[in-house]
Amino acid sequence: MSTFRAVVIDKNESGQSVGVRSFDEADLMDGDVTVRVSHSTLNYKDGLAITGKAPVVRRFPMIPGVDLAGVVEASSNPAFKPGDAVVLNGWGLGETHLGAYAEKVRVKGDWLIPLPQALSAEQAMAVGTAGYTAMLCLMALERHGLRPERGPAIVTGAVGGVGSVAVALLARAGWHVIASTGRPEEADYLKSLGAAEILDRSELAGPGRPLAKERWAAGIDTVGSTTLANLLSMTKYGGAIAACGLAGGMDLPATVAPFILRNVALLGVDSVMAPKALRMEAWSRIARELDHGKLAAMTTVIPLDRVLEAGRAIVEGRIKGRVVVEIA
Repeated sequence: MSTFRAVVIDKNESGQSVGVRSFDEADLMDGDVTVRVSHSTLNYKDGLAITGKAPVVRRFPMIPGVDLAGVVEASSNPAFKPGDAVVLNGWGLGETHLGAYAEKVRVKGDWLIPLPQALSAEQAMAVGTAGYTAMLCLMALERHGLRPERGPAIVTGAVGGVGSVAVALLARAGWHVIASTGRPEEADYLKSLGAAEILDRSELAGPGRPLAKERWAAGIDTVGSTTLANLLSMTKYGGAIAACGLAGGMDLPATVAPFILRNVALLGVDSVMAPKALRMEAWSRIARELDHGKLAAMTTVIPLDRVLEAGRAIVEGRIKGRVVVEIA
């Protein structure tokens, strides 16, 4: 058995330690497909795992990283053979199963999907869980019957990974996009992705009224807490908010007023355990609908050695757009 480079989180007397070191292939977890990883990405959850700011990691030692793109090295799963290009998002990777910040992983083949032909491995990880989640949110709004002619759509945490891709996808679909951010200096960046308006996040930060003036028909929220409560109170009759994040907290200090007086819907969006058919649809649409130029404009590429500092930066709100981690 060989060794390979990986970011490893372990427990110690003071909490947890994390660093890049050699990892023995013999210590990989059970699975029917072994993948040589070429690229991963940085999500808020990865930052929480690296910093220990939240109990993301459920076993130790753990290799973090919830996304990967790479090539199958060995497989006993009939759906995959050596040389196949694949993508994986979620399924407990980096939480309960050794993750993607490593040159090699062993996983269940049922977790993998083929890399869309229109995307390179680097582009797929520029999308990553963040972009894939943004597409799931757009699909949830569409399943609810919402279309651009109903009114504007708002995106919170718009400078972040999910937010940046959500702005680009909504704009491409014809929505008038309102981008909410606490970083007004990034207004030009958001407008380059397709935002029509910039809203300071402070307007959504205070305690909300049960109902406020109707402002948008749809929304994609990455923040939660008071921000989500305010979004709901300002959603137009029959509108909906797709909620997929908790950067502002897990609580929801809202009332039932928007639901029973304006027929507003709160659509929960999970990317970790989403069924394979839904994943395939989301990735197929991403390959067709996400502007590659806008994707490149929101993406920074870093080597594996810089993922620890990047993890701290994303938790501190200092990351813009998407970060691809080059593993090989």
